[in-house]
Amino acid sequence: MNLKLHHVFYLGFVLLQVFSVHAQSYSPNRTYNDTLDYRPVNSDFINTKVDSIMTLGIKNQAFPGAQVLVAKNGSIIFHKAYGFHTYDSLRPVKNDDLYDLASVTKVTAALPAIMKLVDAGKLDLDSPFSTYWTPWKRRRDKRDLTLREILAHQAGLEPYIVFLSDVLKKDGSFKHRFVRDKKSRRFSVQTYNNLWLNKRFVRKMYRKINRSEVSEEKKYTYSGLSFLLYPQIVESLTGVPYEQYLQENFYGPLDAKTLMFNPKQHGFPQERIIPTEADSIYRKAEVLGWVHDENASLMGGVSGNAGLFATAADLAKLIQMYMNMGIYDGKRYISEKTMREFTRVQYPDNDNRRGLGFDKPYLNNAEKPLAEAYPNPEVSPASFGHSGFTGTFVWADSVNELVFVFLSNRVYPSRTHTAIYDLNIRPALMQVFYQAE
Repeated sequence: MNLKLHHVFYLGFVLLQVFSVHAQSYSPNRTYNDTLDYRPVNSDFINTKVDSIMTLGIKNQAFPGAQVLVAKNGSIIFHKAYGFHTYDSLRPVKNDDLYDLASVTKVTAALPAIMKLVDAGKLDLDSPFSTYWTPWKRRRDKRDLTLREILAHQAGLEPYIVFLSDVLKKDGSFKHRFVRDKKSRRFSVQTYNNLWLNKRFVRKMYRKINRSEVSEEKKYTYSGLSFLLYPQIVESLTGVPYEQYLQENFYGPLDAKTLMFNPKQHGFPQERIIPTEADSIYRKAEVLGWVHDENASLMGGVSGNAGLFATAADLAKLIQMYMNMGIYDGKRYISEKTMREFTRVQYPDNDNRRGLGFDKPYLNNAEKPLAEAYPNPEVSPASFGHSGFTGTFVWADSVNELVFVFLSNRVYPSRTHTAIYDLNIRPALMQVFYQAE
C-alpha cells in the first residue's frame, strides 16, 4: 500500500463515523453566549482523535507544531498545543505562542475596519471603489468596479503581483535605490533586522496595482490586491492610522493584547513567537517575528492582506464576536445587518461561494466526502472563515455555535511542504468536533 493511500485509510480509521449533515436551520433571532470562557470537555473521543490526527501531521512533516482551539456555545472546550517550534524539537509549542496569521489577516484586520466603516456610512458596497481609491477613476477598466464585487473576488482583478522582483537584482542582491542596510530619512521602512526600504517604494506598489489588468470575464478569481490598499483607505476616511484604528476599535476593547503587527519591533518575547520560513531568497535567514508575506513586508509589515500575528485565544475572541453577529461581552462592534450581509454568499449564480471578504463552504458542500469538501461536509451553509498561507485557519458556525481556530507554521522550513493539504488535516480535525456532539 502506498504511503498516501495509507494516510487516507488511517484518517478514515481515526474518524470511524459516517458523515451526518446537520439539518438545523439558521435563525435570525438566535441569541448567543457572547463571551468566551474556558470549560474544557474531558472527552476520550475528542482527545484520542485529535491527538491521532496531529501526530500523523507532525510525523509526515505537515508542520513542526500546531495548535487547535475550539469553542462551543461560548466556551472554549478544547485548546491544545502539539509539537515544536521547528523540527529540531528544542522548543515545544505552548498555548500562548504567537503565530503569523498570513491571509487570515484579511478577515481579522482589513475586514473589521471595512465593516465598521460600512456601518458608519463612510463606505458603500455598491458604489464604485474608485470613490474611495481615486486613482481608479482614471482607469477605464477599474473605475466602475464596486466594493462588493472586489470583496467577493468577482471583479476580475489580478490575483497577485510579486513586488519583491522590483527590489531584487537577477543575482539575488538588493537594488541599492530601494534597499539599504542602515536606516535613514529616505530609507525608513524596516522589513527585517538590517533591511530598510525606501519609503517611496509603496507608491510604486500602488502604481502597479492601479495599472494591473482586469479580466473582462466576471467570475470568481481570488485576488488579494485590494487588501494592500485598505490601510490607506481606512486612514483617509477616518484620519486615524490603520493600525491605531484597529487597536482602538477592536483589539483593545476585546482585550486581545496579542493581536498585533510587527511583534519583533514591539518587543514581544522572541521565545514565544513561532518562526515561519527559512527564507533563502529575500531575508536570507529564518523569519521570526517579521511577516512572512513579501508584499506585506514591503509595506512595513502593516497591511490588509497579511501581517497580523496572534495567539489562538486572542484570535478566538474576534472570531467569537463575528459568530455572535457583532457582539462580544455585551459590546456591539459591528451591526447585525452588516455582519449578515458580509457573511452571506454574494454571487451563487456565478458559482462563487464567497461572502464579502469571508470565505464560505462550497455551494454543494454537504454532498461531498471529506477529502473534497471545504472546509468540512458538516459545516452549516451559514458558516464562514478564512485560511492563511502559513498554515492558519479560522471558522465560525453560528448554526452550531462553534468556533474553530487552527494555527501552524506549515511553511517551515519551506513553503514546499504541502502535507497539511494532502492529509486533509484541518477538515479531519473539524469533523471530530462535529461528530462529538
